[in-house]
Amino acid sequence: MSARKVRWGILGAASIAQRRVIPAMLKCQHATIAAIASRDRNKAEKMARPFGIPKAYGSYEELLADPEIEVIYNPLPNDLHLEWSIRAVEAGKHVLCEKPLSVNAYGAQKLLEARKRTQVKISEAFMVRTHPRWLRTRELIRAGRIGRVRVITGLFGFFNANAEDIRNMPEHGGGALLDIGCYPITISRFVLGEEPVRAAGSIERDPEMKTDRLTSAVVEFPSSRLTFTCSTQMTRAQEMKFLGTEGRIEIERAINPSTDTPTEILFDDGQDTFDHATTLETIPTCNQFTIQGDLFSRAVRENDEVPVPLEDSVKNMAVIDAIFRSAESGKWEEPRS
Repeated sequence: MSARKVRWGILGAASIAQRRVIPAMLKCQHATIAAIASRDRNKAEKMARPFGIPKAYGSYEELLADPEIEVIYNPLPNDLHLEWSIRAVEAGKHVLCEKPLSVNAYGAQKLLEARKRTQVKISEAFMVRTHPRWLRTRELIRAGRIGRVRVITGLFGFFNANAEDIRNMPEHGGGALLDIGCYPITISRFVLGEEPVRAAGSIERDPEMKTDRLTSAVVEFPSSRLTFTCSTQMTRAQEMKFLGTEGRIEIERAINPSTDTPTEILFDDGQDTFDHATTLETIPTCNQFTIQGDLFSRAVRENDEVPVPLEDSVKNMAVIDAIFRSAESGKWEEPRS
């Protein structure tokens, strides 16, 4: 492994980059943030200054033209993920793109084609899949700790009714399913190691903004079933449960666990109806965004697999597409990638 850190460039001045990704990546062993770009140079400079980022560009094109930048992190609005990720890879840059890669599976497939043309690394930023807690949960479930998994449940939500927020604009890929409903889907596929065979969805749209503000879905796997609800207009919620023939596992703060304290996996052996027979397994303190940055950087240096392969992302988007189609057709729909 080369001692030289992989040089990253941040495409845009998105809130998630400022609040979570950049502070975490400053702690990476194998990555360094060398530049940031915004369509407003002053905005880029303002964001770069407190983090000590040496270069600030006033356009995305300038960042992609910088020969020293090896990886682009793309946290732009959802509808710009595909365009600027393709432009980045065609400029010879590896890309870590925020979820969702595109607003549908067709767009994700276009990225797969771009990767084949350019031979660079592309990965979707599902940081949860690098967290040791989820790796351990997958290990426990595949080892049969709760028997055969029968049902997975998920509940994800927050309240945001601001019509000026880009996450509430359908033309920019806003709405609950693309923003947070993607998490229970990718986590379930990751933990089970299976692909869904069909999905059913029910959607309530905001009457003014037209985005899906309350989405519920049933996703059938060969061996199990996922049911989840996600909403952009309800109290905060982040939880997943795995119920098997011999017990259950619960994960609180499933998407954004604490980065200051250890996290926990709750296990119930199913012997007590009133849930007293539970144990906790503790996972040491860590930051999943730091882990994600280091894993992607090592994949670049060692020419290894990225944390979330692009083929996996295409399949995840296909499930999301099926849920949207089902909400319109009123029927079960098969994922088509």
